[in-house]
Amino acid sequence: MKTRIISGLIMAPFLILVLLGGPLITVACLIIALMGIREFFNGFRKMEIHASYPVAVVSVVLLYGVHYLNKYLPMESDTVTGLYLGWMFLSVLLCLLFLFRMEKRRLEDGMATLTGIFYIGFFSYHAVLTEDRYADLCSVSPVWLILITAFATDIFAYFGGYFLGKHKLCPVISPKKTVEGSVCGILGSVVFSVLFGWLFMDRSLIPACLLIGILGGIVSQLGDLTASIFKRKMGIKDYGHLIPGHGGIMDRFDSVLFTAPMVYYCLLAVSVWIS
Repeated sequence: MKTRIISGLIMAPFLILVLLGGPLITVACLIIALMGIREFFNGFRKMEIHASYPVAVVSVVLLYGVHYLNKYLPMESDTVTGLYLGWMFLSVLLCLLFLFRMEKRRLEDGMATLTGIFYIGFFSYHAVLTEDRYADLCSVSPVWLILITAFATDIFAYFGGYFLGKHKLCPVISPKKTVEGSVCGILGSVVFSVLFGWLFMDRSLIPACLLIGILGGIVSQLGDLTASIFKRKMGIKDYGHLIPGHGGIMDRFDSVLFTAPMVYYCLLAVSVWIS
């Protein structure tokens, strides 16, 4: 318990970046994505699967390049769509070209590379999109909603399971998780999401925050369970040892990878509705 609290304090610098908002969030997300992909690929090496980190780095950097082109150069919506589709095509193409040295590489190497690009690089990129496109909906950074749904779920699920847990949720995937803890996690996400809406958003958007809280509590746990599946298949306990008590970057942000797209698309729906 003490280690988890200390590790939570270690995360404070990242929270400060979110508080400051703007370009710093973009930089933080890019760094987290690249570090997370490295940890992910290191896990695959335990299975003798050798994903290409250079290909993943090129792909993720290009994604952020597309983002800045879209942000600072006036373009038609069709052009923007074409750039993102072009990025997807190029990412898949690079992973397939990586397999051309057939004598040294297996299909799994290319597929693991592609998985890392989209699962970590693309999913986490939604936090950048959320900050840039929906900052006007909140008086603080909307990325807080992404973190709130993930971390509130994690904390409430942990303590709910610790004090109330009796029925196993997914014993094969994660033996310590319980149904009671899962419910508490969802309730925690709802409470803090609604509180965020009450304090920092227009009161008319509180129902949207309620929905985000419910979906966030569910999706966050799916992200956590997905990471557990990967780790069990890889035969590792943690992705890394960067953060004491929490493992690596991926161990701390696995649920954020799922809540970031969820919050972004929910806010997209809200913006369409109010327009």
